Amino acid sequence: MATYAEWRAEWNAVPTPSYLVYEELLEKNLKILAEVAKDTGAKVLLAQKCFSMYHYYPLIGRYLAGTTASGIYEARLSQEEMGRENHVFKPAYEEDEIKQLASICDHIVFNSFAQWARFGAAARAAGASCGIRINPERSTQKHAIYDPCAPNSRLGVKIADFRADLLDGLDGLHFHTLCEQGADALAATLEAVEAKFGTYLHGMKWLNFGGGHHITREGYDIPLLKRLIRHVQETYNVAVYLEPGEAVALNAGFLVAKVLDVQADGNVILNTSAACHMPDVIEMPYRPPVIGAGEPGEKAHTYTLAGPTCLAGDTIGTYSFDAPLAVGDRVVFGDMAIYTMVKNNTFNGMPLPHIVAVAPNGTWETVRTFGYDDFKMRL
Repeated sequence: MATYAEWRAEWNAVPTPSYLVYEELLEKNLKILAEVAKDTGAKVLLAQKCFSMYHYYPLIGRYLAGTTASGIYEARLSQEEMGRENHVFKPAYEEDEIKQLASICDHIVFNSFAQWARFGAAARAAGASCGIRINPERSTQKHAIYDPCAPNSRLGVKIADFRADLLDGLDGLHFHTLCEQGADALAATLEAVEAKFGTYLHGMKWLNFGGGHHITREGYDIPLLKRLIRHVQETYNVAVYLEPGEAVALNAGFLVAKVLDVQADGNVILNTSAACHMPDVIEMPYRPPVIGAGEPGEKAHTYTLAGPTCLAGDTIGTYSFDAPLAVGDRVVFGDMAIYTMVKNNTFNGMPLPHIVAVAPNGTWETVRTFGYDDFKMRL
């Protein structure tokens, strides 16, 4: 595998700003996920809401069972570019949408029994396997904005609202409660799922563990994950699905930006933006790694990296560097494949970054370039 020193050739050559996604790093993650699937018989799906760079869908399709979508556009992308299992969940469907989804999706998950009663017959008639999302009401994280088990959550059916009389025709249950978490959080969640919904799992065909599993993160307890999968398979005689997004492309991408201005107070303005190009920096909040940088004060020169928009809070974070930054220097952010391309925007008329694919031999190609028309067409 290439070293950072070897990658710097691409970092200095690509136009800025650019997202660079490395095939070798993506494939490293895919091999880990494929091994879990092979060893347990579980099926792993790409959650497209996290990573939808379809240039790599043929590669991903060689390792994973398919994709999961959050609506008709993602489902269509999966059908057109990967052509494997196509799953979908959305909190509420529209009538025209469900007809399209039923014609191309293998699994359709409903968020309520009211939605199931309204659209289930059409989905079943088209041959889709249908399920209900459940809410085990077991929070295992501190980010309320990403916690489907938070009080008053609209996501999933709570046990108090569960309709055992409407289970006829349903093949599975689905839960999604994790966010960047380990197998220990999954174990806690499964404990609640079994206590509240275990009775209904008997007779089902599948259970979907949803996403948020950081399986490819260093230190993730894969043996525990496998034990949990096997426990569910053996106890309830159901197939198991997982829908990780981040685990597929974790640490597989970089964002290369350029210094536009260095201010006397230590603010550095780049031609990339937290608000536009890496929204999780503000939303999570999240501080991305910067290649070659240290913590504030750790190295000789400390700067706060910021974007060029009018938003006062468009700051990425404070970092230190061995040498002073100057106009024209390049700054490279790590872990920029996930929740970037799928969430970016053109606030202030900001250009969107180029999307670059890097082959294992170091050759790179720009697979998507954006311009003024991409900004204007959204308005």
